[in-house]
Amino acid sequence: MPNRSTIQNARLARRLLHPLRSELVQLVMDLVRTNTVAIPPDGNETPGQLVLRRFMGKYKLPSQLYETEFVTTADSPWKHTDRHYRGRKNLVARLAGSGRGRSLLLSGHMDTVPTRVEAWSTPPWSPELRKGRLYGLGTFDMKAGLAAQVVVLCALQASNTRLRGDLIFESVVDEEWGGGGGTLAGRLRGEMADACIISEGTQLDVYRATRGGFFVDLSVSAGDASAYFSSSQVVSPAIPLGRLLRWIESWVKRRSRKAKRGAYQAIADPTPVQVFAVEANRLDANVPFSVPTTAAVRVYFQFLPHEDVPAIIGTILDSLRQFERADPFFRDHPIQWRPVVEPPLLGHELPREHFWTQCLVRSASAALGKPPAVTAAPYPCDAFLMQRVYGIPTLLFGPCGGGAHNPDEYVEARSVLQTAEVLLTAALEWSA
Repeated sequence: MPNRSTIQNARLARRLLHPLRSELVQLVMDLVRTNTVAIPPDGNETPGQLVLRRFMGKYKLPSQLYETEFVTTADSPWKHTDRHYRGRKNLVARLAGSGRGRSLLLSGHMDTVPTRVEAWSTPPWSPELRKGRLYGLGTFDMKAGLAAQVVVLCALQASNTRLRGDLIFESVVDEEWGGGGGTLAGRLRGEMADACIISEGTQLDVYRATRGGFFVDLSVSAGDASAYFSSSQVVSPAIPLGRLLRWIESWVKRRSRKAKRGAYQAIADPTPVQVFAVEANRLDANVPFSVPTTAAVRVYFQFLPHEDVPAIIGTILDSLRQFERADPFFRDHPIQWRPVVEPPLLGHELPREHFWTQCLVRSASAALGKPPAVTAAPYPCDAFLMQRVYGIPTLLFGPCGGGAHNPDEYVEARSVLQTAEVLLTAALEWSA
């Protein structure tokens, strides 16, 4: 439960943020109007960073845009050599403290995924507020979280309120598609802190853990396109692909029996295995009636924070080769194993009793008027880089919403202000 000091910090946070309430929603809408789609190997994040920088400029909050291309030549096992970073800029701002308190980093990513082929009820870059929900591409993942973080610094700057410790904000590139390049750039550049909050959408819950993840494409080629209508037999990989899907299903069952522990103890399926795409010929008027010569499936494996991810991936690959040897078709037509993102993503977990976890829970309780759920994220993110690679205790806290990576993505408008109130309360509490 929050103590008197925390309650006072929550009241102060609410008072400091009150003048920025309408500007906060407008900032989210301005960000949504700005196309910041990333499609590997490239990304278009910088226009969104400029929106944030202009907003901070109104409050005379100093900020820096910097190139991230240096990541490609950095001595780090976590860099992605197949990504381009030229022109993709991170944004950072710092409010210097008095030097007697702990520092805090507010971090988030500017990039969004592209729009899906399915229709949106409103254009994805035309934000619309309906019944308390703000719709638009990137609202929930995670432009609302970025906006909430920015107004925290602007509220402090506008009121000449100085924390004891430094408060740092960063908006990074290349988080989607298993990236991490922007977060890596920030750490290599030297932006460090005593604790970190990433404001991904969390439904106003405190996420103290994230999953690891591995994406792999399994493909097979068979037959000869020139044999169609000219040979008595055309070999198709499409039907054997069904047997490969059953092998994947065996891993769904195998992973679902994994013993739960820690922050994922109460999660029904903490290590899901999901099929993201299945492909042979497309159901498209431009594709003539023809037997496919190739077939593929994209699979996504997720892992608990404590698991040895490379070892498990090796076990999965060994299992695939055993399946291949036992199947007459796949013995003759080997399955190609192509990891989509390398290295794989790891999970992270911060103990519930950690001082930073307790601080954020206490702050959220005071700001929201009730204790938040303390649980684990149903997704991976850059948190493992912050905590496991660079030693910064990291939690996730952000607004309510839904539809991330899908049409009609939305964020609950009221929860964006609530997120800012919790973040500012936590900053006041942590730096004391």
